[in-house]
Amino acid sequence: MHSHFAKDERRFLQDIRSILILGLPLIGSQVAQFLLHMTDTIMVGRYGLEELAALTLASSYWFVLFILMAGAAFAVMPIVATAKGQGDQTTIRRATRMAFWISIMVSVIFYPFFLYGDKILVLLGQEPELAKIARPYLLLTGVEILPALIIAVMRSYFSALEKTRFVFFMTFGAVILNIPLNWLLIYGNLGFPELGVFGAGLSSMIVSFLAIIALFTYAQIATPENQLLKNPLQPDWIMFSKLLKMGVPIGITSLAEIGFFTASTVMVGWIDTVSLAAHGIVIQISSLTFMVQIGLSQAGTIRAGNAYGSGDRLELRKGAWGVTVLSAGFAVIATILFVIGPQAFLGLFLSPLEPAREQVLLLGTTLLFFAGLMQLSDGGQQVTLGCLRGVHDTTIPMWLASVSYWLIGAPACYILAFPLGLGAVGVWIGFIIGLSMAWILMAWRFWAHKSKI
Repeated sequence: MHSHFAKDERRFLQDIRSILILGLPLIGSQVAQFLLHMTDTIMVGRYGLEELAALTLASSYWFVLFILMAGAAFAVMPIVATAKGQGDQTTIRRATRMAFWISIMVSVIFYPFFLYGDKILVLLGQEPELAKIARPYLLLTGVEILPALIIAVMRSYFSALEKTRFVFFMTFGAVILNIPLNWLLIYGNLGFPELGVFGAGLSSMIVSFLAIIALFTYAQIATPENQLLKNPLQPDWIMFSKLLKMGVPIGITSLAEIGFFTASTVMVGWIDTVSLAAHGIVIQISSLTFMVQIGLSQAGTIRAGNAYGSGDRLELRKGAWGVTVLSAGFAVIATILFVIGPQAFLGLFLSPLEPAREQVLLLGTTLLFFAGLMQLSDGGQQVTLGCLRGVHDTTIPMWLASVSYWLIGAPACYILAFPLGLGAVGVWIGFIIGLSMAWILMAWRFWAHKSKI
């Protein structure tokens, strides 16, 4: 009996090790990608509190639209992972090419939302002065959305093929380049124009175009057998439709979650600038740890996609269990860090000379405590969702997510924040309620219905 358990334990540890080998570069690239935006926030935060509040609104608005538009890019990962499990190179090329097509189309269709973004923010109840500061940033990053979508397609492609190290190093290199560019363009150092928030957007655009060049160059070197650039103008409406069928629910699911958080930012914006700044900083910190969970979720998608393609039910369940355990372990570590060292995290985002610094730090410490309590449910629902995508199950999870976030979570945020008078703290308690419900429903969907292929 002891020998049997020891053997099972060794197998489990081997599964964890294989997931980490796959997942660590994915986690690293997600964290690096987020650090690209976090450096913008830190450096703009040291430029001015109003500019920080405007960037918080504008970047949240941009990210909501990006997530909605990137569904097809995210759908590339399970499709390519399944094709890899079946040894089907043609499907890999077809899916990636049509994802490029969709990315170009939606970036053109959605640009008016950036063109009139400042007016939309005002209609959502935000201060006109903050919307005015955000306008140039939105105009520029509305153009940047196309390279951002192309990068998302390429990241999905390389991740599904388990060629993740280059993506990590490329993304980390982008962070390193973004810092001096921000220093030049935000503050106007070394004779460059002082562009403030617009300078942060310009820096991101330059970095994005350089990243595209690097990714396509690597694709030609590392995966020549897939011939990604073969017949780029040839339509493939069957694959186009498949990507939309999977990608639209993925985009709406992601939109439901990101929109849930963005709606909270709008709610907190109704309170005051200090609350919005503290909320924006804690969102940034919490989102950084969430990047680890997204990396684990992608590892779950790839493992599930490969098992789904080869019809291996046992491998599917083992992979899902492994990413769930790793997700929970990291959530506990993040929670401890948030509780024991809040000021060390919060202080990074504020100038020592900022008049409202102490007010923001005081509220931010409380919000970071609740962000710690949120880690387990946030990670759990994300990795389970990744496993569901691996088995090409995207429509029902879309509905489960939408109900959890918008019929349960968002009303809880509003009621706790305003009628019950808890302000920004109430919003974060509402997060915990909505995400916990999503985790319960997603876990039921996967383990009871979709892990038995």
